[in-house]
Amino acid sequence: MIHVQNLAKYYGGKRALGPVSFDIADGECVGFLGLNGAGKTTVLRILACDLRPSAGEVSVGKLDALRNPHGVRGLVGFLPETPPVYQDMMVTDFLHFAGKIRGMSKGDVESRLPGVLEATHLVDVKHQHIGTLSHGYRQRVGVAQAIIHKPRLLILDEPTRGLDPVQIVEMRNMIRSLKKEHTILVSSHVLTEISETCDRLLVLGRGEIVGSGTESELSADVLESKHVVVAVRPGGQAYRDASSASATESASVVRKVLEEVDGVTNVADSGAADGALLFEVSATEDVRAAVARALVQANHDVIKLDQLERQLEKTFLQLVRGGGDNARN
Repeated sequence: MIHVQNLAKYYGGKRALGPVSFDIADGECVGFLGLNGAGKTTVLRILACDLRPSAGEVSVGKLDALRNPHGVRGLVGFLPETPPVYQDMMVTDFLHFAGKIRGMSKGDVESRLPGVLEATHLVDVKHQHIGTLSHGYRQRVGVAQAIIHKPRLLILDEPTRGLDPVQIVEMRNMIRSLKKEHTILVSSHVLTEISETCDRLLVLGRGEIVGSGTESELSADVLESKHVVVAVRPGGQAYRDASSASATESASVVRKVLEEVDGVTNVADSGAADGALLFEVSATEDVRAAVARALVQANHDVIKLDQLERQLEKTFLQLVRGGGDNARN
């Protein structure tokens, strides 16, 4: 269990962070969201015992981070926004060094190293100098140094920054696999990455936690309605004729079916794509199952049915609106 209570940080007598309070259960993967300057990196550095807070309580497991920072450092792996690597060292030599400064014996590092290289997909480059590696591989080395000592808590600050789309997918999969052995706290500006990777979200605004929960829970608390995108291939000969008039008629028929679903407050046409009509459905609750049943019973094919991709973005912006202007990161 990671416990943070009334955490605060002052610079020149001016509050830049806090009070911040949250708990993270063992085995969770939690996403940390916030605007630039909201204080995310400050919180992460305090948890990693790289920065001392001005006030508050922090504990990892049974260890108090303020009274025993060195002990807590042994339980935490930290990947800062810029990977802390020595570019003139080979990958394996650097990981030996990283293990040694964390108090690991040579034998412990040797036994741990194969698993770390495998988990971070560095086996093929383990004898290369870090300076010759791409940014994506250097980021993996940064993750490897953070987990070499098998920490209880793994902190990742913007792990996908600067990565291309393929590398982002690889990093996402890596984080998912690391959840088996570590409790993880991930800070990121990429909302879709947080949404697809993490079990729960913490939203920081105005130097405080302004939201906590799953994406669905946050959206339910913050937004007045839920939004669902639906792609439908209407049944009947009219739409298959593909004339403008028949398409309009079919859209009207489908819209009527959607409007009659309990909980639906609005149905908006969003055009057509790949032979299907698109609709954005607003509702007071999660109506995806009811919408699917209604459409199938009316002889329409459901091609896509999902929460609107902008849902998390809307929630995040509403939570942090007006926050972070005077805070430091």
